[in-house]
Amino acid sequence: MPRLPLFFARRYLFSKKSHSVINIVSGVSAFSVAIPVMAMVILLSVFNGFEGLIKSMYRSFDPDIRITPVRGKVFPIDSLPRERFLAIDGVRDAAYALEDNAVFEYRDRQAFGTMCGVDSLYRQVVPLDSLRTEGVFQLQFGDFPEAYVGQGMAYALGIRVNLNSPISVYVPRRGRVSPLLPYSFYKKQNIFPSGVFALEAEVDGKYVIVPLHFAQELLDYPGQASSVAIRLEADASPQRVQQQIGQWLGDDYKIQSRYQQKESFYRIMMYEKWGIYFIILLVLVIASFSLIGSLVMLIIEKRKDSQTLVTMGADTKLLRKIFVAEGMLIYLIGAGGGLLLGVALALAQQHFGFLKLSGETFLIDAYPVEVHPSDLAWVIVTFVSVSYLISVLTVRAMIPKKEISQNRP
Repeated sequence: MPRLPLFFARRYLFSKKSHSVINIVSGVSAFSVAIPVMAMVILLSVFNGFEGLIKSMYRSFDPDIRITPVRGKVFPIDSLPRERFLAIDGVRDAAYALEDNAVFEYRDRQAFGTMCGVDSLYRQVVPLDSLRTEGVFQLQFGDFPEAYVGQGMAYALGIRVNLNSPISVYVPRRGRVSPLLPYSFYKKQNIFPSGVFALEAEVDGKYVIVPLHFAQELLDYPGQASSVAIRLEADASPQRVQQQIGQWLGDDYKIQSRYQQKESFYRIMMYEKWGIYFIILLVLVIASFSLIGSLVMLIIEKRKDSQTLVTMGADTKLLRKIFVAEGMLIYLIGAGGGLLLGVALALAQQHFGFLKLSGETFLIDAYPVEVHPSDLAWVIVTFVSVSYLISVLTVRAMIPKKEISQNRP
């Protein structure tokens, strides 16, 4: 009995004797459903590609875990020895950094930004050299300190690494200053640029990476840092390592994973993805209205067949199941075709990169695409739910129970 409704539905849809304008309308309905399903798969995959690209970019600038003091800006490096971090299971390496605001001057240009002093081990924790676009990632040339400049900052200052001109770095002087001597309000040191890196405007538009000892001397913070950068083993759990570090440091330090360091940014990306999903879902629902027309026309055409089934003992429940199955078949044929086509196009773009990005970029030349099985599962659940809901509501409206009772002999 459970297979009987499906048998009738398949015969109504595929029987050679049943070809009519209803079959044409059903085909149009299936096609109209296939397009938004295909678009949903492709757009979600493209969004996944850009999300993965952005995360990989930030992975080259943000450490796996960052530790900063809750009170104050700096802490003595001796109070958080590197060896203690390396003794924690899952920690691969640790490095120290000192950040503060500064004014940068190059020739006749000035710009306000952030000076970030890092120690010699920092590149083992965060692969900053992977972001290089010009010059080299080098913070020391003999006894001379060198700077690794963000692309936006380099553009604002007109920096060229092949020119033998220093960057002047100005920071407010700590302690007492004389109001009679304006120059006593700030400290100045010169540093030569060695390379330029690019990430995104918010980062490379303000950051200048310098040696840690240079920042400590200029800021009058000898032997101190503002953060610890932690690199984890490939199979380590950030939550577990955070918990172990928290048990050691207590509440005096903030311990953030890479996600927590950019929590608002990743949350916005998640909202954008759900926004795309619901917009296409709305298009899918609107396109599904053609299914209503197909079902209504089919139910009207099969009135005599329905009366025959009622005479033979069929009840309202069976008739409704037949036409619900019919609607589901039409919808699933269209949606299944759209799903397969969308996956095929997305995988083709993912592996071959047919669709190129306009303009020039040093990172990618084609639209990034990533097909996630979880997204496909959501798409399948979505169109199955929508098709079932529309089919049930349409069939219930077209086949009321009282009508079957009146037609029964």
